[in-house]
Amino acid sequence: MKINALLSAGLTAVVMLAGVHLLRPAAQPAQPHRESAATSLGHVDYGVCRGIDPGCYHDWGNFDPATDGYRVLVYSRTAGPRHAHLGPVLAAGLNPPLAPANAAQSALVKLGADHGFAVDWTEDVTQLNSPARLFRYNAVIFMSTTRDTLDDPAQTALRQYVRGGGGFVGIHNAFGTEYNWEWYEGLLGGANYYDHGRNQPGTVVTTSRRDVSTAGLPARWDFADEWYNLVPFPSDVRVLAKVDEATLPDGATGGSGHPGHGRNHPVSWCQYYDGGRSWTTTLGHAVEAWTEAPMTGDTYFLRHVLGGIESAMGRTPFCR
Repeated sequence: MKINALLSAGLTAVVMLAGVHLLRPAAQPAQPHRESAATSLGHVDYGVCRGIDPGCYHDWGNFDPATDGYRVLVYSRTAGPRHAHLGPVLAAGLNPPLAPANAAQSALVKLGADHGFAVDWTEDVTQLNSPARLFRYNAVIFMSTTRDTLDDPAQTALRQYVRGGGGFVGIHNAFGTEYNWEWYEGLLGGANYYDHGRNQPGTVVTTSRRDVSTAGLPARWDFADEWYNLVPFPSDVRVLAKVDEATLPDGATGGSGHPGHGRNHPVSWCQYYDGGRSWTTTLGHAVEAWTEAPMTGDTYFLRHVLGGIESAMGRTPFCR
């Protein structure tokens, strides 16, 4: 009788608690992230070790630069809108011919040639379909990929590669890729593209000058871009640079109504993620940023990208 009474009382308590929960007002939709709300908005737990603690890195001996040197893979496949800086779609296979209009791919190849690391490039998803294939590279660069550019084998291989200590670099519309894959969103810093205003000039603020990718950059430098608004907002990352929204002639409001991020509008950040290294930037929209054509701030931008690549592949200290 006592046990039945206790069970009955416990069940009643559960029902009452459930009732209290159900009677609470419905949660309000999350508002766009602004500095005043920076610590109040929650973020997704991606179920992996992530953040700026090097303890999240897996140094499992999958890379031997002393023997193999340094090599990166540039992946620029698009399954949706294609940025002009990518030029025409590339032929299948590894290292297909590049046309002059393949500006971003060509610029990354030149960065490698000028700074002593090898660069392969592809838009063929079969080149990413096994961890063994990816472990030939110290970093994989997603260069303005769009929509679902990976099939199941490539998704599995990328995840195993990162877990095994691989480096990832996401540039510009890498944030417009694999929207419905939660693990990839975490790889981007727990962030994703929402919208942007027109391509316009603005001032980049270097927020952390200890990192290899920001060392030597001015505290403030002018550049032009689309200035992505982000939902969700990056979390557990080291922000390396942000845009001063007050310098944007048209403001930061995007095409879908996002009002921008106020005084805390990041454009580049880094993190350790699920065993690997991830360096990402939303910058890089303009074709001129990747070519010899003059553009304000392009030298700083390419220096920034170079530092991100070299640190993600383990050639220099990461995420300082």
